[in-house]
Amino acid sequence: MEKNIFNEYLSDINIEITDKQYEQLMTYYNLLINWNSKINLTSITEKESVFIKHFYDSLSINKIIDLNKVETLCDIGTGAGFPGIVIKIVFPNIHITLVDSLTKRIKFLEDVKEQLNLENLDIINSRAEVYAKDTREKYDVVTSRAVAKLNVLLELSFALVKENGYFIAMKSTNAEEEIKNSLNAIKKLDAKIDSTKNILLPKINEPRTLIKFIKLKKTPKHYPREFKQISKNPL
Repeated sequence: MEKNIFNEYLSDINIEITDKQYEQLMTYYNLLINWNSKINLTSITEKESVFIKHFYDSLSINKIIDLNKVETLCDIGTGAGFPGIVIKIVFPNIHITLVDSLTKRIKFLEDVKEQLNLENLDIINSRAEVYAKDTREKYDVVTSRAVAKLNVLLELSFALVKENGYFIAMKSTNAEEEIKNSLNAIKKLDAKIDSTKNILLPKINEPRTLIKFIKLKKTPKHYPREFKQISKNPL
């Protein structure tokens, strides 16, 4: 995908990338494809599809929060680096932490960091609930894309968010139903839905939903629980 076409799409989410950022995204794409032949990172490999379904989708978070005003962001269950790496490329001033439990993916992310010379990017090899136990109330924004159901995501991530900070869930389907099933988690974690945004991915018109929660109080210390408890008895 050419830079000018991608920038036309990005204008809908108030973003315009530079030549350098476009080249970094192209390098990232090539690394993704090369590593994908060795480990399973994504089923989406065609360039235009990656730019729309991964890169644009990752940056769509700017539609619900002004990323220019964010200082620290944590992406839990980052996988191949979506949305965290893409946000880092386009908003280099944000100090970003990527959390993933699979060592093979961590090695890929470290290669991307080195090849793109990305600074203020921390890559953590850990389960989200384990990392959250010792890293509480640290980030302005915590986000997650297509990792788990909303009530599970809230418990995994909310301890990481600063008071009056935000957790942003990036969802593709069933957002209203997931919100309805998360009312107990929202109450117990002292969360509040700040806003929601429905968007369509450009050209292909696939729907996405962004849900932004604000953290009203410090998270009780017994959250998050161990993952076995969370999965067996979600809030």
